[in-house]
Amino acid sequence: MTHDPLHCNFLGLEFNTPLVLLSGCVGFGEEYTRVKGFDHRDVGAVCLKGTTLEPRLGNTPHRICETPAGMLNAIGLQNPGAEYVVNRILPQLDFTETRFIANVSGSTVEEYAQVTRLFDQSPVDAIEINISCPNVKRGGVAFGNDPEMSARVVEVCRQATTKPLITKLSPNQTDISANARRCIDAGTDAFATINTLMGMRIDIDNRKPIIGNNQGGLSGPAIKPVALLRTHQVYQVCKPHAIPIIGQGGITTANDALEFLIAGASVVGIGTALFYDPLVCKTINTGIREYLETHHLSRIDELVGTLELN
Repeated sequence: MTHDPLHCNFLGLEFNTPLVLLSGCVGFGEEYTRVKGFDHRDVGAVCLKGTTLEPRLGNTPHRICETPAGMLNAIGLQNPGAEYVVNRILPQLDFTETRFIANVSGSTVEEYAQVTRLFDQSPVDAIEINISCPNVKRGGVAFGNDPEMSARVVEVCRQATTKPLITKLSPNQTDISANARRCIDAGTDAFATINTLMGMRIDIDNRKPIIGNNQGGLSGPAIKPVALLRTHQVYQVCKPHAIPIIGQGGITTANDALEFLIAGASVVGIGTALFYDPLVCKTINTGIREYLETHHLSRIDELVGTLELN
């Protein structure tokens, strides 16, 4: 059988491609299956929607607002609660097509641990710890911007599961490298870099923020340069420990994805681009495959971290 150059290994898990659908963009893994032409086998993994212990209604509208080359969102972790997700939603997913990664959120350290324990008993392949959500008023971003709190959350989640742990890092902090070091010491197996940047838009007629939460997370091509730099900075910390990274932030083309791989990401996350092109993954896969063939590379990992600084 001919080896597919897009096949890769992430945390001991075999991925069909190096593309990961990001949390909050595809519901609980079933939304894009309704789109004609979409195939879960085009992606390596799907990150499920952020899940808390108890159900959440989310933030007051408006929750989404377009910006130049980007999007602000402040959904507020709307979800039906961890037990419902584990008992009612996960049994409906086809785990033969792709990998599924839970996304755990909480307003207290103990809540993170409780939700992680519930997913530990489920069929998900890995657990992403969302310590960096910028659009909830409690927890989330507060944990993600404090290295000691970040490490504490990772530590309790590590004790609550044997599944691979991925820590989603916030760009809204002074030293992302220091945070990464503390999270490695606490037991994380991988990182996702980066979550959204904090942002705001104002309605000049009523002089109020357009987003009901006042602020939201900025995603899309506008944040790509920041995401690339943060990914490379975290890669420098991760490289000696062989800790893999999901690089994300504004990826819309194969060239974008390749930049993140070269910067040090092992796989890449696709998010905002899915909202205007649900089939963008097919196009990105084709472009990556063509690049590998042109540069006589047989595997994705031959490209990872090959950036040569000036």
